[in-house]
Amino acid sequence: MRKASHTLSFLLVMLVGLVIGGIIGGDVFKETVPVLSYGRSIGFDPVTIDLSVIQLVLGFEMQINLAAILGLIISLLIFRKL
Repeated sequence: MRKASHTLSFLLVMLVGLVIGGIIGGDVFKETVPVLSYGRSIGFDPVTIDLSVIQLVLGFEMQINLAAILGLIISLLIFRKL
């Protein structure tokens, strides 16, 4: 049980680092430090599955910028200190 809790907390810290880094690079410092907002989109276009009763739309897109990667690295360093 301890290992599952440790893995879950690791994933949560990494996700928080990505989100905070993405927000900083995308919105906060976009005008002052434009290099932080440089990034790429990864994913695939939405696919629609129509089954007459239910319609499913499946898609995935992730926008990663330099600030998100820096946030991920910082969160990894913080997690190692804990």
